[in-house]
Amino acid sequence: MPTPLVSVVLPVYNAEPYVAAAIESLLRQEHERLEVIAIDDGSTDRSRDILERYRKADARLSIISRENRGLISTLNEGLALANGELVARMDADDIAYPSRLSRQVALFAKEPRLALCGTGIDMLIGNRVLRGKPNPVYQTGSLRILSLFFTIFMHSTVVYNRQVIPEEMLRYDPNYVHAEDFDLFRRIADRFPVHMLDEALVAYRIHEDSVTSKHKRQMRRTHLTIVAQNLAREALVADSGVLQAIGATVTSETVARSADWILELERKISALPAEVRHAYEEGALCFFYFLYQLIADEEQPRLTHEFLTRTGKWGLIRRRERYGLLAAARAPWCSLVSLAASKRLDRLARRLQSVPAATVLPEYGSN
Repeated sequence: MPTPLVSVVLPVYNAEPYVAAAIESLLRQEHERLEVIAIDDGSTDRSRDILERYRKADARLSIISRENRGLISTLNEGLALANGELVARMDADDIAYPSRLSRQVALFAKEPRLALCGTGIDMLIGNRVLRGKPNPVYQTGSLRILSLFFTIFMHSTVVYNRQVIPEEMLRYDPNYVHAEDFDLFRRIADRFPVHMLDEALVAYRIHEDSVTSKHKRQMRRTHLTIVAQNLAREALVADSGVLQAIGATVTSETVARSADWILELERKISALPAEVRHAYEEGALCFFYFLYQLIADEEQPRLTHEFLTRTGKWGLIRRRERYGLLAAARAPWCSLVSLAASKRLDRLARRLQSVPAATVLPEYGSN
């Protein structure tokens, strides 16, 4: 088969510190038959100037620059402009390893009915890289079922196959702000084969100005809405309002209701046929951890203690966190001190487990 054209959709908004590395990582891909569609969504920094510099040097890069319209409009504009049989996503603060697109293109050539492919990631934290590891959930679970519970791929790693996905489906829905990828992936996985290349092919940058960091609360609320919709369609939940309630405010009442909701979900899953039950159990477990983290981030240990006690899942959290939370019912201040110390240990562990970025990433141009 002829070498397919890959269109890379790259939204850019005030990405001056990072966009040069992102662009270079794409233009230096082993798979050279590509176009990069960079859409400058009303940046107020030097992002446009940096893009222009690369456009003059490489005709495969095109630039659209206009007023700010938001990420979902930008993504849909990029999809409409794409000429390729395959459409890849990339964020302006991430870095693609040189073999990323060639590995994904090879998979589509081998499996032409495949609609969507994602990859694993390394985490780029400052000037260090924390290497990603294969996630066993992808080896044991149905991606269609798992897509009911969480965003199965990192958005910046995916490639869509336009030969399989209908044009009317390959659009992001503006009703799902900051979880538009979760919604699109669940719709595609429900109808077509999807696949995870569980090796790190993108360095995903962690920083305070990222969309994930700045809009975490809204992202979680939308995520909860999507899960509620998914499980209602599967007839696995009776009260979808429980998730909207805890997304709006974390209180003793909403925590208790969410804990009971989880237990009821598990009871219904236990009655499912054996051939699908394990995948649903894996998805429900991932969603339990999502709720646990949402509650823990409120830094009210008493509520986290209540959630774990009511669900009976103390054994599912790390021993260090467990010890820190056990005193929460009577001495919340003690739990806060212990959990703060645990977070410092986590940061130290990440530092010790990471490697200098220069030992992993090719050297890309600075601004």
